[in-house]
Amino acid sequence: MQFGVFSVGDVTADPTTGRSPTEQERIKGMIEIALKAEEIGLDVFATGEHHNPPFVPSSPTTMLGFVAARTERLILSTATTLITTNDPVKIAEDYAMLQHLADGRVDLMMGRGNQGPVYPWFGQDIRNGIALAIENYALLRRLWREDVVDWQGRFRTPLTGFTSTPKPLDGIPPFVWHGSIRSPEIAEQAAYYGDGFFHNNIFWPKEHVQQMVGLYRRRFEHYGHGQADQAIVGLGGQVFTRANSQDAIGEFRPYFDHAPVYGGGPSLEEYMAQTPLTVGSPQQVIDRTLAFRDVVGDYQRQLFLVDHAGLPHKSVLEQMDMLGELVVPVLRREFEALRPAHVPDAPTHASLRRARDAGESAERAGARTTAGATDVPSGVT
Repeated sequence: MQFGVFSVGDVTADPTTGRSPTEQERIKGMIEIALKAEEIGLDVFATGEHHNPPFVPSSPTTMLGFVAARTERLILSTATTLITTNDPVKIAEDYAMLQHLADGRVDLMMGRGNQGPVYPWFGQDIRNGIALAIENYALLRRLWREDVVDWQGRFRTPLTGFTSTPKPLDGIPPFVWHGSIRSPEIAEQAAYYGDGFFHNNIFWPKEHVQQMVGLYRRRFEHYGHGQADQAIVGLGGQVFTRANSQDAIGEFRPYFDHAPVYGGGPSLEEYMAQTPLTVGSPQQVIDRTLAFRDVVGDYQRQLFLVDHAGLPHKSVLEQMDMLGELVVPVLRREFEALRPAHVPDAPTHASLRRARDAGESAERAGARTTAGATDVPSGVT
């Protein structure tokens, strides 16, 4: 199972001091978080993509390319890549380039985005969000898998004899997760292609998460990609950890109360009871995260949000140290002990290449067997 962190890159004032980081401080802080993820033994760093204040990560491939040059094994991902307002041609070329630079340590999460004003900035209409996600992704897949593409659709100019460059590393496109909080159409899309499905797992109660992941699993099996429990599932979730729960709650409360996405609603205690938000001791984080398996079954990727809502950068790095030392090693061991042998790991470039090569070898062996059979003299059995 893969463990990692993701950042939405918000620039939010610290409610305890009133100070907001500069954009450069926030960007450099995200880089430090990525480097810390590799240092403490996490598997994945993912950055959001936003084109409006108060967020800074408008160019994920620029950031991830910089991280790639300073890391050796960390998987670089997104949370999310806007399939609706980005041109599929640009996505195809940008992430193939990143894949080459990072020696294959790249996957990405497709998402629609939930900021309505962004759509017209890129010439689109939020009312077409689902249709854009479906059409643009279908084109992206072809661009990564076909040498020459002729294409015509509703939302962009046609392509005639177009070749995307560079081609994916080793001819293997980056693995794709489809991220969604509430749209069954996106779960269906992920299942149709046999891609991964990532549920943010922050804002909704477990019954909703269970319903969405369950739909994806059933449809994954329906489309013939494997058994329902072999579908590739990822979950998000925010945690804040201190040695004891009282300290964690006391320190985190002002950030929760003033967070753009949390503040003004239920209390911290009510929110923790109703959603996967976990604020407490390392053992409480472990117990709560292990319980996600009871909700969605065995899954392949767990990403934690650790730097939201104006939390001081020093506190964020302390959170990561606790994850790396006290939480993730236990979760790895426990999840691995519980996982049935037939449930796969999350795909990586290396595993996809091995599967491709094994399939080609089996195909060649089958061809030789067939050819040999035709050489048997007539009358010999």
